[in-house]
Amino acid sequence: MSEPLRITFDVACSVEHAFAVWTSGIDAWWPRDHTVTAEPGLVVVLQSGVGGRIYERTADGAEHEWGEVTAWDPPRLLGYQWHLGQDPADATEVEVRFVPLGEAATRIDVEHRGWDTLGSRAEVLRNRNRLGWDAFLAHYIPAAAEGVA
Repeated sequence: MSEPLRITFDVACSVEHAFAVWTSGIDAWWPRDHTVTAEPGLVVVLQSGVGGRIYERTADGAEHEWGEVTAWDPPRLLGYQWHLGQDPADATEVEVRFVPLGEAATRIDVEHRGWDTLGSRAEVLRNRNRLGWDAFLAHYIPAAAEGVA
C-alpha cells in the first residue's frame, strides 16, 4: 500500500490570501515546465467551487484537463482530483487545508493520496509527484508572501 504524500509548510500571509493565491491566483505562479504543453502564452485555470475544472489553455485555445475540484470551503479547505498529464481514470486526490497562525501567517497541510489505484505505476508516480511538489512549493511560497493574487 502506498502511503499518501503529506506536506506541511508555512507562508507569511493571511489564510484568506494563501487560499486566493493557490486558487484564483494560480496562473501567476504555476511553473510552466509543470504543464502538459509548456507552450508560451498558456494560462492555468482553477475554477472555484465543487465541480470546477483545473486546466491549462494554450494561446491557440486548446485546453488540457488537469483535474476537478471536489471540496471547496474558502479559506480553509480545497480538494481536487488530480491527473495532470495522465488519464483522468488515473486521478489521485489532493486535499489542502489552510490553517491560520495569526493575521499574517498560515500553515498549509497537503495530503496527496490515492496512489494504489495506479497499480504497478503507483510508487513511480508517487515519487515523481513528490519531486513535483518540491518544484511547486518553490513557486507558490514566494508568490503568497509577495502578495500575488
